[in-house]
Amino acid sequence: MSMTMNAYDDAGKLTKEAMDNTLRSFAAMTKGFQQISAETADFTKRSYDQQTAMMERLFQARTLDKTIEVQSDFAKTAYEAWVAQMTRMSDIYAGIAKETYKPFEQTAKSASAVATKAAIDTTSQVDRAAGEAADVAEHAVDAAEQQAHETAH
Repeated sequence: MSMTMNAYDDAGKLTKEAMDNTLRSFAAMTKGFQQISAETADFTKRSYDQQTAMMERLFQARTLDKTIEVQSDFAKTAYEAWVAQMTRMSDIYAGIAKETYKPFEQTAKSASAVATKAAIDTTSQVDRAAGEAADVAEHAVDAAEQQAHETAH
Protein backbone atom coordinates (compact mmCIF):
# COMPACT_ATOMS: atom_id res chain seq x y z
CA MET A 1 0.00 0.00 0.00
CA SER A 2 2.86 2.37 0.80
CA MET A 3 4.30 1.87 -2.68
CA THR A 4 0.97 2.96 -4.17
CA MET A 5 0.93 6.06 -1.95
CA ASN A 6 4.54 6.80 -2.90
CA ALA A 7 3.57 6.45 -6.57
CA TYR A 8 0.77 8.98 -6.10
CA ASP A 9 3.12 11.32 -4.21
CA ASP A 10 5.76 10.95 -6.92
CA ALA A 11 3.19 11.57 -9.65
CA GLY A 12 1.94 14.66 -7.82
CA LYS A 13 5.47 16.02 -7.41
CA LEU A 14 6.26 15.26 -11.03
CA THR A 15 3.08 16.98 -12.22
CA LYS A 16 3.83 20.06 -10.10
CA GLU A 17 7.40 20.14 -11.37
CA ALA A 18 6.21 19.80 -14.97
CA MET A 19 3.78 22.69 -14.50
CA ASP A 20 6.47 24.86 -12.89
CA ASN A 21 8.87 24.04 -15.72
CA THR A 22 6.19 24.81 -18.31
CA LEU A 23 5.71 28.23 -16.73
CA ARG A 24 9.49 28.79 -16.73
CA SER A 25 9.57 27.80 -20.39
CA PHE A 26 6.79 30.26 -21.25
CA ALA A 27 8.60 32.99 -19.30
CA ALA A 28 11.81 32.32 -21.25
CA MET A 29 9.87 32.40 -24.52
CA THR A 30 8.15 35.66 -23.59
CA LYS A 31 11.45 37.25 -22.62
CA GLY A 32 12.94 36.11 -25.91
CA PHE A 33 10.08 37.54 -27.96
CA GLN A 34 10.43 40.83 -26.10
CA GLN A 35 14.11 40.83 -27.02
CA ILE A 36 13.20 40.13 -30.67
CA SER A 37 10.74 43.04 -30.62
CA ALA A 38 13.33 45.38 -29.14
CA GLU A 39 15.96 44.28 -31.66
CA THR A 40 13.54 44.69 -34.56
CA ALA A 41 12.49 48.15 -33.42
CA ASP A 42 16.13 49.18 -32.97
CA PHE A 43 17.08 47.83 -36.41
CA THR A 44 14.12 49.62 -37.99
CA LYS A 45 15.16 52.91 -36.38
CA ARG A 46 18.78 52.50 -37.49
CA SER A 47 17.65 51.65 -41.03
CA TYR A 48 15.41 54.69 -41.16
CA ASP A 49 18.26 56.90 -39.91
CA GLN A 50 20.61 55.44 -42.54
CA GLN A 51 18.05 56.02 -45.30
CA THR A 52 17.48 59.57 -44.17
CA ALA A 53 21.21 60.27 -44.11
CA MET A 54 21.58 58.72 -47.58
CA MET A 55 18.78 60.85 -48.95
CA GLU A 56 20.42 64.00 -47.54
CA ARG A 57 23.75 63.06 -49.16
CA LEU A 58 21.92 62.20 -52.37
CA PHE A 59 20.27 65.62 -52.50
CA GLN A 60 23.66 67.26 -51.90
CA ALA A 61 25.32 65.33 -54.71
CA ARG A 62 26.14 67.63 -57.64
CA THR A 63 27.23 65.06 -60.17
CA LEU A 64 26.02 61.75 -61.51
CA ASP A 65 29.22 60.06 -60.30
CA LYS A 66 28.67 61.35 -56.75
CA THR A 67 25.03 60.18 -56.86
CA ILE A 68 26.08 56.69 -57.91
CA GLU A 69 28.79 56.66 -55.23
CA VAL A 70 26.26 57.62 -52.51
CA GLN A 71 23.83 54.95 -53.68
CA SER A 72 26.56 52.29 -53.87
CA ASP A 73 27.83 53.13 -50.38
CA PHE A 74 24.28 53.00 -49.04
CA ALA A 75 23.56 49.64 -50.73
CA LYS A 76 26.77 48.16 -49.30
CA THR A 77 26.12 49.54 -45.79
CA ALA A 78 22.45 48.49 -45.85
CA TYR A 79 23.36 44.95 -46.95
CA GLU A 80 26.04 44.59 -44.26
CA ALA A 81 23.64 45.90 -41.61
CA TRP A 82 20.95 43.48 -42.79
CA VAL A 83 23.32 40.49 -42.67
CA ALA A 84 24.51 41.50 -39.20
CA GLN A 85 20.91 41.87 -38.03
CA MET A 86 19.87 38.48 -39.43
CA THR A 87 22.87 36.88 -37.70
CA ARG A 88 21.86 38.58 -34.45
CA MET A 89 18.24 37.46 -34.85
CA SER A 90 19.21 33.84 -35.52
CA ASP A 91 21.38 33.93 -32.38
CA ILE A 92 18.39 35.24 -30.42
CA TYR A 93 16.11 32.53 -31.82
CA ALA A 94 18.68 29.85 -30.95
CA GLY A 95 18.93 31.28 -27.44
CA ILE A 96 15.15 31.27 -27.08
CA ALA A 97 14.98 27.63 -28.15
CA LYS A 98 17.73 26.69 -25.69
CA GLU A 99 16.21 28.62 -22.77
CA THR A 100 12.70 27.40 -23.56
CA TYR A 101 13.79 23.75 -23.57
CA LYS A 102 16.05 23.97 -20.51
CA PRO A 103 13.23 23.62 -17.89
CA PHE A 104 11.98 20.45 -19.60
CA GLU A 105 15.40 18.82 -19.26
CA GLN A 106 14.86 18.80 -15.50
CA THR A 107 11.36 17.36 -15.89
CA ALA A 108 12.74 14.56 -18.06
CA LYS A 109 15.48 13.83 -15.51
CA SER A 110 12.94 13.77 -12.67
CA ALA A 111 10.55 11.52 -14.60
CA SER A 112 13.42 9.16 -15.37
CA ALA A 113 14.45 9.08 -11.70
CA VAL A 114 10.86 8.37 -10.59
CA ALA A 115 10.48 5.60 -13.18
CA THR A 116 13.81 4.07 -12.16
CA LYS A 117 12.85 4.15 -8.49
CA ALA A 118 9.46 2.57 -9.25
CA ALA A 119 11.14 -0.16 -11.30
CA ILE A 120 13.62 -0.88 -8.50
CA ASP A 121 10.84 -0.95 -5.89
CA THR A 122 8.71 -3.26 -8.06
CA THR A 123 11.67 -5.54 -8.72
CA SER A 124 12.41 -5.71 -4.99
CA GLN A 125 8.80 -6.59 -4.22
CA VAL A 126 8.75 -9.26 -6.92
CA ASP A 127 12.02 -10.72 -5.59
CA ARG A 128 10.60 -10.81 -2.05
CA ALA A 129 7.36 -12.42 -3.24
CA ALA A 130 9.30 -14.98 -5.27
CA GLY A 131 11.45 -15.75 -2.24
CA GLU A 132 8.37 -16.14 -0.05
CA ALA A 133 6.73 -18.40 -2.66
CA ALA A 134 9.89 -20.51 -2.86
CA ASP A 135 9.91 -20.84 0.95
CA VAL A 136 6.25 -21.90 0.98
CA ALA A 137 6.89 -24.40 -1.82
CA GLU A 138 9.94 -25.77 0.02
CA HIS A 139 7.91 -26.19 3.22
CA ALA A 140 5.12 -27.90 1.25
CA VAL A 141 7.63 -30.28 -0.35
CA ASP A 142 9.22 -31.00 3.06
CA ALA A 143 5.78 -31.63 4.59
CA ALA A 144 4.80 -33.92 1.71
CA GLU A 145 8.08 -35.85 2.01
CA GLN A 146 7.66 -36.16 5.75
CA GLN A 147 4.08 -37.36 5.36
CA ALA A 148 5.14 -39.83 2.69
CA HIS A 149 7.94 -41.04 4.95
CA GLU A 150 5.53 -41.43 7.90
CA THR A 151 2.99 -43.26 5.75
CA ALA A 152 5.67 -45.62 4.50
CA HIS A 153 6.60 -46.61 8.11
